Amino acid sequence: MSPAATGGRGGTARKVAPWILACGFLLCSSVLFLGAEGAIGVNYGMIANNLPTPDKVIAMYKANKISYVRLFHPDTTVLTALRGTGIGVVLGTLNEDLAHLASDESFAASWVASYVKPFAGAVTFRYITAGNEVIPGDLGTHVLPAIRNIETALKAAGVTGVPVTTAVATSVLGVSYPPSQAAFSEASAPVMAPLVAYLSSKKAPLLVNVYPYFAYAAEPETVQLGYALLAGSSATSKIKVSSVTDGGLVYTNMFDAILDAAHAAVEKAGAQGLELVVSETGWPSGGGGTGATVENAAAYNNNVIRHAASGAGTPRRPGKAVETYLFAMFNENQKPEGTEQHFGLFQPDMSAVYPVDFAAGSY
Repeated sequence: MSPAATGGRGGTARKVAPWILACGFLLCSSVLFLGAEGAIGVNYGMIANNLPTPDKVIAMYKANKISYVRLFHPDTTVLTALRGTGIGVVLGTLNEDLAHLASDESFAASWVASYVKPFAGAVTFRYITAGNEVIPGDLGTHVLPAIRNIETALKAAGVTGVPVTTAVATSVLGVSYPPSQAAFSEASAPVMAPLVAYLSSKKAPLLVNVYPYFAYAAEPETVQLGYALLAGSSATSKIKVSSVTDGGLVYTNMFDAILDAAHAAVEKAGAQGLELVVSETGWPSGGGGTGATVENAAAYNNNVIRHAASGAGTPRRPGKAVETYLFAMFNENQKPEGTEQHFGLFQPDMSAVYPVDFAAGSY
């Protein structure tokens, strides 16, 4: 079972879009954004054999004032622990279930009957995601039919107000620099174009996994560390931050630039105004990778929280708060060795890897 299927951080997210690297050559000056409020969630990955029990984990979410949780696959024990908490839940399907969900309405009905209907009302479902990072790829064609079948099953079960969508990596982008010129790749466009049109018609968001870390790690000589760390979002940061200019828009961090490239691609596909949710973002605190330090991870994740909480949005969509999910709650010891095991905010013993101010995301 792949990490992409059960715990995020799949292989497709590792591909770095060419424009991201090009940003390193175009750095100039600094800007600080301010605005309204946003909310922060954290991905609850489970690829480990030493994690706390779900009731203790959900208690940690509550104690740390984390607004949302994303689950990569259904787990009734976790869902039971979430009853009555008010924590918003993004519930994912296993990637290996996509073909069955797409082709068999009765399987979709059974899935909803097992994992949604018994918890509806007591658990606050924000979205259901049909697959994670499967576009482009062989499973990609199953995403939209699976979404439709899950929607039909939800309606039949009397569950309303829960959008069904999917999560994609930035590898769906082909032309991608500058952000305003971004477009879906030839491989992903046949799936992404009808998908974003459908999501737009349903007023459901598209979830996007955004990782400046991998761009920085691939080309640390050309991608400025402060630009990747959102250092301009911190009033106390001593790291120099420059900017990238794209037409009349100024980008002071890579997070916004990546997100606006996705915005541009969605708009070029005809889905004007489609909301994007950042379903994963994070920075490793160890594992031997370039820039993978506790200091950088702490800076990145705290800056992301601060940026989301500001409600500033992105240069392409100013003033539109970006719902954002950090990856991940814990260091997971059954991930591949290296940085993949070090994206956690907490150790399995529930101690913090570094201080994180979640309160900044819940004004």
